[in-house]
Amino acid sequence: MLHSIAEKADAAAVPPETLQTSRLPSFWRIFRADLSGMLGLGVVCLLIVLALLAPLIAPYDPYLQSLTSTLLPPSAAHLAGTDELGRDVFSRLLYGARMTLLIVVSVSVLVAPIGLIIGVCAGYFGGWVDKVLMRIVDIFLALPSLVLALGFVAALGAGTENAVLAIALTAWPPIARLARAETLTIRNSDFIAAARVYGATSFRIILAHVVPLCMPSIVVRVTLSMAAVILTAAGLGFLGLGAQPPSAEWGTMISTGRKVMIDHWWVAAFPGVAILITSLSFNLIGDALRDALDPRKG
Repeated sequence: MLHSIAEKADAAAVPPETLQTSRLPSFWRIFRADLSGMLGLGVVCLLIVLALLAPLIAPYDPYLQSLTSTLLPPSAAHLAGTDELGRDVFSRLLYGARMTLLIVVSVSVLVAPIGLIIGVCAGYFGGWVDKVLMRIVDIFLALPSLVLALGFVAALGAGTENAVLAIALTAWPPIARLARAETLTIRNSDFIAAARVYGATSFRIILAHVVPLCMPSIVVRVTLSMAAVILTAAGLGFLGLGAQPPSAEWGTMISTGRKVMIDHWWVAAFPGVAILITSLSFNLIGDALRDALDPRKG
């Protein structure tokens, strides 16, 4: 009896930081058990390595034109063939991975804080703040994201930077919705009421309690959104509103390759496969993160 009481006292004495740290092995154990998630993580890590080492790995200059080597099929000299200007498709794929990852990271860095702040403020304060912010979210959600991105890019002008801004402006509303739903569940909890009793301000409660509890869901949602970001960026590039030629961007490569894809399939097929594999990998990682960050599976 005394021994069990002592054990409970020792458990209660463990600081919260230690309890949070102890969840890390559990998170990795659950994530590692998901084979599809590990496969997606492996593909993304390989893509990052290839993108970083592109100048060392690429056999040719991705912008070097050779009119004597146009539209060559895949071979030992050109692993993915050449395009209509004689540029090596494999080298352009490696440099295109750099641009794709840059767009994904840039959009994620922009949309995560915006969606989180708007959603948390709407859910925590409620009332007219909630109504105003959620009506803004509804306006953005009323239009398809690609159509809205096209409108923003048409207004801002074509280019990679403007494409990132346009995609970010269309990608934050789902994150705000999720953050609001999480906050509505958290704000009426007993520990939030206790924090108010002890005199904690709303800013401190949001920063110290609400935001950390919303982060797992936001991380999963942002990861799952990366596939949509890749497809939207490729769509803008395909339509000539994203990265501009001669940039080695996968959507732009498909756009230039569509003119010759009947007889020279590799020009458009390899960038399309790269987009497919990358988008699928991020989706697999997001599904695995959703299970690993589920507190019921800790």
